[in-house]
Order: sequence, then structure tokens, then C-alpha cells
Amino acid sequence: MCSICGLADFHKPIENKLEKIQKMNSVLKHRGIDDDGIAKFKYGSLAHNRLSIMDIENGKQPMKAYKNGYSYTIIYNGEIYNCDELKKELRNEEIEFKTTCDTEVVLYCYMVFGEKCVEKLNGIFAFAIYDEEKEQIFLARDRFGIKPFFYTMSDSIFAFASEIKALLSLQKVKPVIDKKGLWQLMFLSPITLEGQTVFKNIFEIKPGYCGTFSKKGLTLYRYFSLKPEKLDITPEEAAKEVKNLLLDTVKRQIKSDVPLCTFLSGGLDSSALSALVAREYTAHGKILSTYSFEYEGNKQNFKKSLFQPQGDDEFAVYLADYLKTDHTVLTAPTEKVAQYLIDATKYRDFPGQADIDSSLLYFCEQVKKEHSVAISGECSDEIFGGYPWFYRKEMLNSGFFPFVHQPFARADLFSREIIKPDEGYEYLSKIYRADLNEVECLTDDSEADKVARKASHLSIKYFMTNLLERKDRMSMASSLEVRVPFADHRLAQFVYNVPWKIKFENETEKALLRNAVKDYLPDKILWRKKSPYPKTHNPKYEQIVTNMLDERLKQDSRIAQILDFEVYKSLKQKENITWFGQLMAKPQLLAWLVQLDVFLSEYDCIIE
Repeated sequence: MCSICGLADFHKPIENKLEKIQKMNSVLKHRGIDDDGIAKFKYGSLAHNRLSIMDIENGKQPMKAYKNGYSYTIIYNGEIYNCDELKKELRNEEIEFKTTCDTEVVLYCYMVFGEKCVEKLNGIFAFAIYDEEKEQIFLARDRFGIKPFFYTMSDSIFAFASEIKALLSLQKVKPVIDKKGLWQLMFLSPITLEGQTVFKNIFEIKPGYCGTFSKKGLTLYRYFSLKPEKLDITPEEAAKEVKNLLLDTVKRQIKSDVPLCTFLSGGLDSSALSALVAREYTAHGKILSTYSFEYEGNKQNFKKSLFQPQGDDEFAVYLADYLKTDHTVLTAPTEKVAQYLIDATKYRDFPGQADIDSSLLYFCEQVKKEHSVAISGECSDEIFGGYPWFYRKEMLNSGFFPFVHQPFARADLFSREIIKPDEGYEYLSKIYRADLNEVECLTDDSEADKVARKASHLSIKYFMTNLLERKDRMSMASSLEVRVPFADHRLAQFVYNVPWKIKFENETEKALLRNAVKDYLPDKILWRKKSPYPKTHNPKYEQIVTNMLDERLKQDSRIAQILDFEVYKSLKQKENITWFGQLMAKPQLLAWLVQLDVFLSEYDCIIE
């Protein structure tokens, strides 16, 4: 994994372009600590920080190749899992490889197949290629947005980067938050609308999109989306196909020239992947390293809920022993979880998910001490239908995003004149309703299948991209690469068209996945009820974040200028609330307010 950034102007020279690109690249150094490089061309510059995973000696970037007297220069962040097949195809085109790294494969794919190259790639990626012959930069992002790609335009200058902070290092790019950005913060955070950020004039290349920047300007287009197709299949056939796809995906994704581990919570998703990876390791005489995460004081203070009926530690240790892995339980100190709220905000360029972010930042920092690559279980719920809105139609028909439990929980904490919450709610509701209406269903889809398609679309477009963004920023802060096998597009496309009655057999969440991996997991794990990423239950955490917030408010903080103190006082007296997803309760809301103040202050945000 790495970082990429670039500047280009096809109409006039960019003043001090080398100084600017160096500054952009320097603020992204945490994403690739092993090497860095800059390539200059007639119309701009490309820069790269490298985390060496494959072909450590020869994979330096930017990488350049030549064809018909013209140069092609790539900067690339990602991992391609079908390199062997692509190399065979490219050798038939008389390509001779000089390295064993996937960067070279991607570059030659573009040189041979042009813009259609993205359709051939199986992997996670964000890359840019300067094409000297066409005088354009080709840009591409993977199908589900696992790797980030931000950009902005100023006059005729195009700037892009792996993280927003690199764009904000440019003098002309201002941290302006307009009302649409405010509404995303108050109602949807940690989610943003597709292709947007909370900053005015800073955008994302959408997942599954690619395009070009040239004298004609910026052109982006979709190259991938899940397609509805009729699939006549038995439960047994569906489970067998999922098993085969998972086995193939895992084999592809465990290739690494540096130490690899898995995250093992003891839940179905991480357990299934750990079991499949352990199987491959055992076959080659190796022992897999696994990690589970816990919080200080959780054993004493855990309280079960509908969403989290059990703690994870017992199940993770049990499965690690069953699989004979080298297992480590990492415990996050409560003070660290609170302290890391500030760094988590800066790495994410955004007030995210409170202790869910800060603890993951801490855990990844610890994992990086021994490993550079990790396998993680994100995306399973979105692909296989693990959320209640997949089968509860009324949740989709509420008129607002179903993972936002109390839409006004944050917006009502602030000045109504500034936030205009009613206007914001209506604006986002229209977007939500339009999203559901754009979902294509088949004429013979059952009502349950139509609900599942809409839930899949919604979950992948919003909820999954949020989880992937969090995992990318918190892991890459320590230069740790995390791979997510459940986001393999072949698996997603197949499961999308499996009838819901198979995916929810016997009204069991993710029944299809359970049946697919039943040969690899003991029943205690296989039939365990879904359990999300853990949060802290230590009452000390709420005390700490409340004190942190109160201290900031005493100092005339940025949120103090817009906060309704009477409503805030009432919040502190409440027993509890649940306002987002499955984990965001009162302590997390207080912590999010700390993150919001850090964000507004540290980024010197301008609210319009």
C-alpha cells in the first residue's frame, strides 16, 4: 500500500510545481514509509510514497515504460490479485517484465488495453498514469472504493491525492464547509454522500469509476456496477459456489513478501477468513498469526444488547486454539482510546466514529510492530445481507437512511440558524429516496428479493464505503496494509443475484455464508449471532471524553460558537441514546463532539 498525489495543468506551466508536489507528498508519508519518488512531465508532476509489499527491491515508483517512442508513467496504490493471469495475457502481446510487482502489470495493462484495463483488474487500487502520446492522465479507482482517491480543481489546475490533507496543503485549496457539508456532518457522519466530501470543491472519484484529465478537462465514467441477473440455483449449489470463490480469493490475497496476519474477532466473518487462511498456511507448513481486540475494563463492564449479545474475547481465543494459530489479544487502555480520538480525526480528515476509530488506530499501530499485511472481515454484512434493513421493509421505507437511528441527535445540539436541520433533513431524504428508486430490479423478483437488492445497493454505496474508509485511514496511519476478501467483485456479483430465500434460509442472517464455510468452522462459531466491531463499555471512558469536551468548551472552542448549551446540558444528563449504526451511544456522541471540535479547529474550517 502507498500514497499517490499529483498536479497537472495542460494549459499553462504550474508555478513552483516541484515545491508544491513535494509538500503534498510529505504530508502523506505515513502511508508509505519505505520509499518515495517524484516524476515531472511537461504539464505537471506525480508523486508517490511506498509501503513495500511485493518485489521490495524493484518496485520503486513512479514507474515508467515506453511504447512507440512515448513514455507512460504510473503512480499506484493497491494490490492486484490476478497478476499471474494478466502476465500470461500480456506476454502474448510481447511484453517483457522487469519486476515481479503488480505496479508494472497495471502499467502494461493500460499500455496494451487502454482505458479498458480496469475491467481486467481483480484487486484494490487507486492509480494515475501519465500518457505522453495522448497528453492525458488516466485515473482509476477500484470497484468498491477500498483505496481512496480525492481531487479538486482550481482554474485549470487539477490536483489529486490519497488523502484530503494533501490537497489542503495547497495554498489555493481552502477548508470551506458549506451547508451541504454541514448537513453531512450532522446527519450522516461518518458517512458522506458518494463522490463528495464535507469540503466545498473537494471530491472523490466514485468507486467503480475511471476517467481522464487533459486539455479537454476532467471526464469520469462508471466502469463497474452490480447487475441484476436471473439466477436459478439451489441452496447447495449457491453455497458451493460461494465456498469456491472464497477459497480462490483467499489464495490470491495471502500472497505477500512481508509478514501477514488476520484479524480474528471470533465472529462469523473474521473466523471464516482466518480458517481459510490457516488452512492454506498449514498446507505449506506455516503457522498463521491472528489478533483479537479488547478494551480495558470490558470484561467487568460489558452489557449485552440486541446488537451485541456477547463479548468477543472468549470466541476469538477458542477459535485460535481450534485453528492452532499464533494468537495475540490486544487490549486498548481506556486513556489511549480517548487520547487517540485526536489523531484519528487528523488521519481521517474527518470526525469519524469516535472510539471505533481511535481504538482501531491503536490496534493497527500494535499489529504493525510484527506484521505489514492483515486480512480483515469487512464487507460481509453488506454482501450477504447481515443487517436488519435487508429483511425489514419498514426500515427502508422510513424515508431516511436506516443506519441513522436518531437523525436529529447531533443536529439539534447546535444553533438552528446555522445548521438549519429541517432543511438538511429534507435535502438528504430526497437523496435517499432517489437512491432507492434508482435500484434496478427484475420483473420476476419476489418482494423479498426487491427489498434485498435495495438494501444491498444502499449498504454497499454508503455503509460499506464508510467501513472501508475507516479501515484504510486507521491502518495506513501505521503503514499497515489491510486486505478485505469479502469485497472481491466476483463474489459480490454472484451473491447479489442469489435469491433472498437462500441468503436468509430459516430466517438466519447470512445463512448462505454459514452454509458455504460449514466445513471449516466449529458450530460454536458457525452459528454465533452477528457481533459488530467491539466498543468500550468502560464507564471511565465517558467520564474522560466528557472532561475533554468540557475543557475544550471552556477555551472558547470552535463548536462552542455554534453549540446550544442547554441541549448539551440535557444530553449529559441522559442515560443513553443510540444515534448511528449499532454501536454509537451516548459516550460515542460525546467523543464525536470532541472530534468535531478538533476537526473544525485543527483544519481551520470556514463555515459558509
